[in-house]
Amino acid sequence: MIEIFSSIQGEGKYVGCRQLFVRFEGCNLRCAYCDTEHQINAHASCRIETGANTEQYREVENPIFPENLAIILQDFEKETKHQAISFTGGEPLLHASFIQNVVSLLGKNRPKIFLETNGTLPEALKKCIGCVDIISMDIKFPSMLEKPMWKSQEEFLSLARTKDLYTKMVVSEETTEEEFRKGLTLLSRHASNRLLCIQPVTPFHGIRAISTAKLLHFQALAASLLEDVRVIPQTHRMLQLA
Repeated sequence: MIEIFSSIQGEGKYVGCRQLFVRFEGCNLRCAYCDTEHQINAHASCRIETGANTEQYREVENPIFPENLAIILQDFEKETKHQAISFTGGEPLLHASFIQNVVSLLGKNRPKIFLETNGTLPEALKKCIGCVDIISMDIKFPSMLEKPMWKSQEEFLSLARTKDLYTKMVVSEETTEEEFRKGLTLLSRHASNRLLCIQPVTPFHGIRAISTAKLLHFQALAASLLEDVRVIPQTHRMLQLA
């Protein structure tokens, strides 16, 4: 576990909502634009906010067990009402059984469970989909990956669409129209009536910001196939939030 804190959701459909964030280490991908440090076994301790509105932290030795995490999350919720508990990373589905155990301990009056995922681990999703309410799924483009992930993403979509699903495409100047169109074809088959958020990349690791003309062109392409398409940047970066 890397950190646990209360903040504002900065991306996608629920931007602006107060959420509890549980960030896991470890990811099965290496996206070129990733701005999160998530190396496996690199965190001897977890950084936990001391209260829902403090922005001060304490260090707790890893590993944190499901029973302990459930108590931590319940204490946060007693202080401030949260729209959802966001399991993020890294890739949280590397810890699917752990998530299921934690949620089972939270009880019926818990906030909604929000899963932020790269959408490439359908078998892991099967393990915990019963306890998840909202899925934010990235559509990953080959230009930003070591290898294409279209097949696993399509299988993931067929499972995730049974939930409150929205998808996100991070676009940069390096994003090609060919791969963008392929992502749209995938969504038109499995999630044409779900929100697509086109997210301009926050420049990192030499990845270039997308031009306005290209961004608007991509949105027009998406709108020709999908019902709900919005351009939403990383607002938490603007507000200088975690």
